Amino acid sequence: MPPLLSHSSSPLSLLRFLLPIKSPLYPPSFLKSQFCPLSPPAHLCKPSLSRHVSTSSSPPSSGGSSSVSMESSSPEPTVSLDSVTLDLKNQTLGPDDASTAKLKLEDLNWDHSFVRALPGDPRADTIPRQVMHACYTKVLPSAEVENPELVAWSDSVADLFDLDLKEFERPDFPLLFSGASPLVGALPYAQCYGGHQFGMWAGQLGDGRAITLGEVVNSKSERWELQLKGAGRTPYSRFADGLAVLRSSIREFLCSEAMHSLGIPTTRALSLVTTGKNVTRDMFYDGNAKEEPGAIVCRVAPTFLRFGSYQIHASRGKEDLEIVRALADYAIRHHFPHIENMNKSEGLSFSTGDEDHSVVDLTSNKYAAWTVEIAERTASMIASWQGVGFTHGVMNTDNMSILGLTIDYGPFGFLDAFDPSFTPNTTDLPGRRYCFANQPDIGLWNIAQFTATLSTAKLIDNKEADYAMERYGNKFMDEYQAMMTRKLGLPKYNKQLISKLLNNMAVDKVDYTNFFRLLSNVKADPNIPEDELLVPLKAVLLDIGQERKEAWISWVQTYVHELAASGISDEQRKAQMDSVNPKYVLRNYLCQTAIDAAEQGDYSEVRRLLKLMERPYDEHPGMEKYARLPPAWAYRPGVCMLSCSS
Repeated sequence: MPPLLSHSSSPLSLLRFLLPIKSPLYPPSFLKSQFCPLSPPAHLCKPSLSRHVSTSSSPPSSGGSSSVSMESSSPEPTVSLDSVTLDLKNQTLGPDDASTAKLKLEDLNWDHSFVRALPGDPRADTIPRQVMHACYTKVLPSAEVENPELVAWSDSVADLFDLDLKEFERPDFPLLFSGASPLVGALPYAQCYGGHQFGMWAGQLGDGRAITLGEVVNSKSERWELQLKGAGRTPYSRFADGLAVLRSSIREFLCSEAMHSLGIPTTRALSLVTTGKNVTRDMFYDGNAKEEPGAIVCRVAPTFLRFGSYQIHASRGKEDLEIVRALADYAIRHHFPHIENMNKSEGLSFSTGDEDHSVVDLTSNKYAAWTVEIAERTASMIASWQGVGFTHGVMNTDNMSILGLTIDYGPFGFLDAFDPSFTPNTTDLPGRRYCFANQPDIGLWNIAQFTATLSTAKLIDNKEADYAMERYGNKFMDEYQAMMTRKLGLPKYNKQLISKLLNNMAVDKVDYTNFFRLLSNVKADPNIPEDELLVPLKAVLLDIGQERKEAWISWVQTYVHELAASGISDEQRKAQMDSVNPKYVLRNYLCQTAIDAAEQGDYSEVRRLLKLMERPYDEHPGMEKYARLPPAWAYRPGVCMLSCSS
């Protein structure tokens, strides 16, 4: 077995080990076996554990995940275009479920454990500066506001902390959630963190335009942090204005909720309000700045702690290493309490596979167990991304949640035509470091930086760091293989079949979402005439020549043979496949259509998209246009390729 990745490897040498590919597609080592006959490194595919026990648990979520269930279920009610339009016209914001405790904003149960437990900045000004020996700075929202409007809201997020849905009707709601009026009980602050950006250490970054209002504890004792993004300057704003525009805010609001409905761990979004003031932005960094409407999103998560929250303090030398420990203790106490309660009887000891037969005992070091869980949650999240064709675009370490949540929606994108080298970020175009195919390896690279931080603080040793990275590889491969098996409706994982499929899709630029959705219409009948095999897929196999047609017929024949051997009925398999292959994803051109209307004061398309994306696996008769391939205009600059100017 190759030696385990060392936490002490330099970023450059580790990246070269992970991505030894000279082709411009940069397929990751984990997925390389899906695009070529070579196998990934053995230590990333095969557990070397004497006993495999997963210590991970799902991040808090308000609902189940359709995308991971293979059990057939009763069809959910569908929503027609006319009914959605009528609903929007007649929409009222209440009443909500009588079983949920209903609270007014003034009655929310605030608890400021982060501020209480961790060292803060003695200063409260917003002058850009290095904030030393502190995890946060107390600041107040300062964005200029004039007649703010509520653009959109999420009922399900309000339910997370028992908020009465009628509170959205309050005339002062836009003022409260733009930061113009203070929320009773809130204690606003901006978090200090650092990070690696595009593989290079960037030093202090921090919340440059996000201001946390505090934590709300609900009736189930769950902790939810509320944060206003675009609320004004903080000491971490550097040369920026601390504001956000409506364009990027719509994208973040919609994608947060769309990802949740796809069953992918993510931060959530409670509300989106306009500020009534314009913000100057140079969208393409080409010197052509323009005025855009300002907006603020209220983001919600159990915590917004990131890898970079720990990195910044470890980078500042001996004096701040105790802050790394304090932050780890805080996270374990409030967000991983099961780790603190582990005991020796659980027997979480594992062989590292080294020549000396050494053992990692997770019960003897809670920080090691915590690191392993973070690694596994991260791997699971990224496997989920690959399943729906999601590309984050900016996988810097300051954008990696310790809870394994998708966080910081900037230049994200869902695959249209299948292209492993796709990146939605114009800044990333030269090297495509964060392209779709590279995401699994970048996740591991980021875990390596995180474990190096904890090792520097002497919370874990080298073997524990290496073991966490090994568990990342095992978890990713397990989840990726299981996910692809479900997407194809196969009885078991078939590496050769899936590898050939992805190769075919890449060659013919087949639409990722629509292909897998249509695949469930293929019948498990080996007697189907050859000239009819591709009929269920004709809508996605466009403009292919005879040679490519033969390649696809050959693949479908093999696929049908596998299905026929499974013994599952066509109807049952279709229901199972449709429950994991969404019909609707938040394509960039759909966002742009909603943005264009919203910038003219029409918010109906934002709300319509939100409602549609809440049930992405349903058919929604009358809404088929939202599943179509992007129109020609969608490929203009600024729609499907986006910079970070937001």
